[in-house]
Amino acid sequence: MAGTSTDETAGERRQLINVAYRLLGSLAEAEDAVQEAYARWYALPRGRREQIVSPGAWLTTVTGRICLDVLGSARARRERYVGAWLPEPLPDRAEWDHGQGADPADQMVLDESVTMAFLVVLESMTPAERVAFVLHDVFRYPFAEIAGVLGRTPAACKQLAASARRRVGAGRAPVTADGQADAVRRVRQAWETKDIAALVDVLDPAAVMTADGGGMAGAVLHPVEGGARIAQYMVAIADKAPGLELLERSVNGAPGLVARRGGVVLTVASFDVVDGRVTRIWVVRNPEKLRPWGRDG
Repeated sequence: MAGTSTDETAGERRQLINVAYRLLGSLAEAEDAVQEAYARWYALPRGRREQIVSPGAWLTTVTGRICLDVLGSARARRERYVGAWLPEPLPDRAEWDHGQGADPADQMVLDESVTMAFLVVLESMTPAERVAFVLHDVFRYPFAEIAGVLGRTPAACKQLAASARRRVGAGRAPVTADGQADAVRRVRQAWETKDIAALVDVLDPAAVMTADGGGMAGAVLHPVEGGARIAQYMVAIADKAPGLELLERSVNGAPGLVARRGGVVLTVASFDVVDGRVTRIWVVRNPEKLRPWGRDG
């Protein structure tokens, strides 16, 4: 992109927000990273800005470096986090809480690279692997540009992306939205009727449920393993939660469930489905991560 007009640099914001969210798994941190990149852009002397042939490439490089720093410090912060840390779930555009000011839903592209299953795999990567993989495999940036972000050679960045790719794997075909929606609907119906047998039937025997309360909301601190144990846990929760509504909603662009009481969203659940059975459940209850959901209408 040539030129340095305000319109041109402002037009990059949507792309940068999408990149930063996939790198950080937190919309709040992504917005902060992009804001910092723009602050550095406008802090440049005008003559320096005019020398930059591609402001978009400059902003991407700076945003990537900021995210790399955040990822490095996040490891230490997450060691102090109460219980499991999960990425922030994103609502569908129609369900975004518009009381939160500027609507980031208009900027977010909800595709399979933001599904909870994908973001959780990204969490298993080193910061450098994650940056190389997301920029190259998801956004198709050339390794020559990624080298500028990571401060490594293009060949080294290519190796990092390959290592990350092995973590992601390509062992199974992606589940269709219809297939996942059917499994999620069966979970909701079984939970509402407290039908343990029906829950066990839709859950894979080796299913794992991970919950994120962040010490701010009640949540099991360790993953619950096994379909039967998860079913028992879910029914026990149903017994303790009178007045809780379970709604089928899009979560990070895939079918999921939202639990609310009195119109306030308390829990957002994401699912991974294989061969019609739920293999993973990710439950976010930390209220700080549910701000975009606000009051689900």
